Amino acid sequence: MTAGSDPYLQELRPRLIQLAYRMLGSVADAEDVVQDAYSRWLAADPVSVREPAAFLRVVVTRLSLNQLKSARRRRETYIGPWLPDPIFDPEDADPADDITLPLMIALERLSPLERAAFLLHDVFGLDFPEVAQAIDRKPAACRQLASRARTHLRQERPRFAVSKEHGLKMATAFFAASRNGDMSALRAMLAEDVVACADGGGKVPASLTPLIGIDAVLGRHAAMAGDFARFPSRLMRYAVIDGLPGFLTVEAGGIVQVTALHVQDDRIAAIYVTRNPDKLKRLPGECLPEEGAGYRTVT
Repeated sequence: MTAGSDPYLQELRPRLIQLAYRMLGSVADAEDVVQDAYSRWLAADPVSVREPAAFLRVVVTRLSLNQLKSARRRRETYIGPWLPDPIFDPEDADPADDITLPLMIALERLSPLERAAFLLHDVFGLDFPEVAQAIDRKPAACRQLASRARTHLRQERPRFAVSKEHGLKMATAFFAASRNGDMSALRAMLAEDVVACADGGGKVPASLTPLIGIDAVLGRHAAMAGDFARFPSRLMRYAVIDGLPGFLTVEAGGIVQVTALHVQDDRIAAIYVTRNPDKLKRLPGECLPEEGAGYRTVT
């Protein structure tokens, strides 16, 4: 029996994976955690599991906390900037979950317990006694953990949500200007303190440090203009990626790339580029071209 064969778990599974992904930033790790939690549910005494949903949330949270410790050790030796796996938002995404990619990155700066308390209470709506059960702390301690997390994350929460239509319009304009080498158009849409991060994981070419400031970002795009002219990007689709507008492309050498744009005050405040092939294995199948059509899987 597998997780997908039980109708009840099938209904719970997307929310459990969402919780594990918000904890870990990895789709593969989140899926493994949820499958492990399901196995423990099957092995548990049915009499002792009065509320399967609550049981599974507790197990997923505790497994994620354990996994997070080893994940953080791996990230200490990660080559270049680390970004969470890109998620293409489904049409039925929970509007209450306003966690975007910048906030996911900010969550990395929290302690594991602060991260869990914040997610369970502020994002997934559990009361503090339920949070306390999940992370094995007293409700008052959980309230303090969530409060500290909230304070650290306040600046990262979206102040004014960018509509999907306007965000994708910005993504379209950015793609055109960056690939056509139109530096004037790029300058007009970038914030002065714009930051650009590229995650190649040491497996494909990518900047090893973030670019900070409009001059640095424009300089890099000016340097890449010749490459884009010789090896045009193949645009696969525009999309909302971890709550941000962006696009999926196939670049020179068949490298798949996801670009997400953080828009604030009608300017692009941050550019997040994911090129690490390990993080792009689970992109929606309809996003990618067929093998042999100018695309290769990078290993």
